[in-house]
Amino acid sequence: MKEYVGKSVCKGIAIGKIKVFDAEENTVYLKRIDNPQAEIDRFNAAREQAVRELNELYEKALVQFGEANAELFNVHAMMLEDDDYNDSVVNIINTQSANAEYAVATTGDNFAKMFADMDDEYFKARSADVKDISERVIGVLSGREKGGASFAEPVILLAKDLTPSETVQLDKNNLLSFVTRFGSASSHTAILARTMAIPALVCVDYEDCNGKMGIVDGYTGKFIVEPDEETLEIYRGRKAEDEKNKALIAELKGKENITSDGRKIDLYANIGSPDDMGAVLANDANGIGLFRSEFLYLESSDYPTEEEQFAAYKRVVETMGGKKVVIRTLDIGADKQVSYFNLDKEENPAMGCRAIRICLTRPEVFKTQLRALFRASAFGNLAIMYPMIISVEEVLKIKEISRAVREELEADGIRIGNVEEGIMIETPAAAVMSDELAKHVDFFSIGTNDLTQYTLAIDRQNSALEPFYNPHHPAILRLIKQVIDNAHREGIWVGICGELGADTELTKTFVDMGIDELSVAPGSVLAVRKAVRDI
Repeated sequence: MKEYVGKSVCKGIAIGKIKVFDAEENTVYLKRIDNPQAEIDRFNAAREQAVRELNELYEKALVQFGEANAELFNVHAMMLEDDDYNDSVVNIINTQSANAEYAVATTGDNFAKMFADMDDEYFKARSADVKDISERVIGVLSGREKGGASFAEPVILLAKDLTPSETVQLDKNNLLSFVTRFGSASSHTAILARTMAIPALVCVDYEDCNGKMGIVDGYTGKFIVEPDEETLEIYRGRKAEDEKNKALIAELKGKENITSDGRKIDLYANIGSPDDMGAVLANDANGIGLFRSEFLYLESSDYPTEEEQFAAYKRVVETMGGKKVVIRTLDIGADKQVSYFNLDKEENPAMGCRAIRICLTRPEVFKTQLRALFRASAFGNLAIMYPMIISVEEVLKIKEISRAVREELEADGIRIGNVEEGIMIETPAAAVMSDELAKHVDFFSIGTNDLTQYTLAIDRQNSALEPFYNPHHPAILRLIKQVIDNAHREGIWVGICGELGADTELTKTFVDMGIDELSVAPGSVLAVRKAVRDI
């Protein structure tokens, strides 16, 4: 029996045969060609075919994983339209009389190294994306059909790493779990694992074990190869208990989120687009505590119009049938870049021009979104939430713009609902100033992801810093308690919409602090409901 330890990205227990996944790599050789233009035409045809494949993957991922996760394939398709990338391929073909496969491989290697050498974590992550799209084009050029791995029996899949396109194409019917040697808890593949709700580990330094029996413990991060009978029996028991708990949790549908001594908590869901609504309703959330409106901007080639935004917001509030829907205004910047915004390159984009800073410096974009939101409010229970706030002055400026938009709509005879306006507490500045901020808003929602990274001065996308990243740090919990107390002193409600909201180890702590609402991924709603009812 051998035991390895990695980083868990999705909890659960998997027991089954191990299958090693070797991604087919294209071996590329330099061949001198006589007709560069014909080779350029070959490249362009292959690139167009690759874009079509990515569009198909987008549609498949949309069904399996929702809009937010599928969006990556649109990004890959856009990368294949990049002038710098394509100019490099054409230049190599022309100047070196090289075949298209070699030109694409060389360009992919050069661009991947360029991104990998950058200091910014967002651009480092683009290195894998460039490799992925280059491999896809080379595959088309070489005539290789790119398909997903299928399995004749349930397997634990091992891989060096899995690209998002490989993950989407895997045979899900017999996939028990996957374990990768590389990757991070914040990678695209890790996010897809959580969406698929299968136990998964990354950063596991495993040895050759193809065909052997294995156990994946998504609770402790352990990967066990060839377990002895005693260990196997222990984990079979744990897996049975796990399944029993899932069944018990499913029985909580329709039940209240109420502690044994009568304290009621609102339990909402986080979504990335209207296409996630099915999961919200299936998991019996009381409302939506975070609707990330930036999907409209990420999936568009130009600024989304007021009508496009209005249609999306109206669809969600109508579907929720009077339940509260909290929509966060545009949160572009940092790791969510949109080309047509033409944002300047920043040394530290996580602390740069993002979210409300863009809205306040581009009021025409902000006003368009606010008009759409206020119009949609007439069709349901809509609240607006402003991100990345650091000062009272920002809130007063937002309220001034908001008031002007309301007056314009009312002057045009457009009906507006009763809209609550709140702010996200995700900077230490906002947490410290929450006593003053609470006097000017209707609610707070604590974004624990950014609050943690800014308070601890740790980039949460940097896997090398994971040993230092502690979301349970006493400083974070003290700030949360301070925010809750300050909100209640001013008579406003306060929720948590970051990852900590779904951390059932802290549910009792948050309830004891007086939290009013928790907003989590749809799949976590029932587990948190159980944690609340057990208090």
